[in-house]
Amino acid sequence: MFNIDTIRKDFPILGEKIYNKPLVYFDNGATTQKPRCVVEKIEQGYYTLNANIHRGVHYLSQKATEAHEEARKTVQTFINARSAREIVFTRGTTEAINLIASSFSDECMEEGDEVIISAMEHHSNIVPWQIQAARKNITFKVIPITEKGELCLDSYQKLFSDKTKLVSITHVSNVLGTVNPVKVLIEEAHKRGVPVLLDGAQAVPHIQVDVQALDVDFYVFSGHKIYGPTGIGVLYGKEEWLEKLPPYQGGGEMIASVSFEKTVFNELPFKFEAGTPDYIGSTALAEALNYISRIGINQIAVHENELLSYATARLKEIEGMRIFGEAKEKSCVISFLVGHIHHYDMGMLLDRLGIAVRTGHHCAEPLMHELGIEGTIRASFALYNTKEEIDTLIESIERVRKMF
Repeated sequence: MFNIDTIRKDFPILGEKIYNKPLVYFDNGATTQKPRCVVEKIEQGYYTLNANIHRGVHYLSQKATEAHEEARKTVQTFINARSAREIVFTRGTTEAINLIASSFSDECMEEGDEVIISAMEHHSNIVPWQIQAARKNITFKVIPITEKGELCLDSYQKLFSDKTKLVSITHVSNVLGTVNPVKVLIEEAHKRGVPVLLDGAQAVPHIQVDVQALDVDFYVFSGHKIYGPTGIGVLYGKEEWLEKLPPYQGGGEMIASVSFEKTVFNELPFKFEAGTPDYIGSTALAEALNYISRIGINQIAVHENELLSYATARLKEIEGMRIFGEAKEKSCVISFLVGHIHHYDMGMLLDRLGIAVRTGHHCAEPLMHELGIEGTIRASFALYNTKEEIDTLIESIERVRKMF
């Protein structure tokens, strides 16, 4: 059973006090806290298995290599990839998108070709394409959104042309919480022979992701948003695509042989993993995924949806409340403003009351322009949050509102 008290004991930081107030951590969309087992896995790795992996003949190197490759299999199972060869470790979602933007553009795009993104994208899924636009003179088209924060599917279909080479879109919006109908988006793209990249940074911690069922071509996410360490992430790619694309970086690990005349690249997935990989981070990420699996991602989703419904209803009781993003399918993110109170002022005063929320444009400035605002306060929930903490948030917002 889902036992919130037991779960909260796994996260020692939740017992901390901020300005003598119990910590209420609602900044999970930026990064999640880490359970004790993940931190212990990092400590164990450095104290008992620390040796550079692959090609080492000594015991520690071989054991560390086994742990790293077992972690790859754990990721494969977690997202139901067909093969561990389709799992590439990166530094996070941002590097994974940059990898695809660079390698895909080099191999598959020419001047005038197009990429489709959406109005709700994180900067990580905008800037890499702008870089490629400047480098290769490609363009990107933007799917508009409705007032509720849902994609305009009719407009999406009209954006395709014979120049469209890729759709790159977020699975779940980090601002609006919208869970996009990615299965439909993928099917529409594949009808036209166009591959799809999904930014899953805000999806994998909250909903079950099956890359084979989605039939997605590329899927990316970060470890630190799913209770794992920072500096580690995942690029999933269909094997046929990863075989086709050139390496993103050169150096050690990604080579089979090197001479001054020629380099032969390594097999998958290693040709995309230049340099010493984060073999400690990969095993800690696997521990985080196993932790999620033990609790059950569907159990987590039920709990978080209850939090979302409860928080939405309570927030709407507050005078002057404006919530941005009320899609029918929504994840546990609420972005809001209260009256004319600036989001930074609200965020700083909530902090003094022990409540951690995110303020600003949330690395989605184009979306803020679309909404006609500078930024929002964002409360994002995780498996260890409670309705009592939401009540504390509501009381604190009311206290700040009355101050203004």
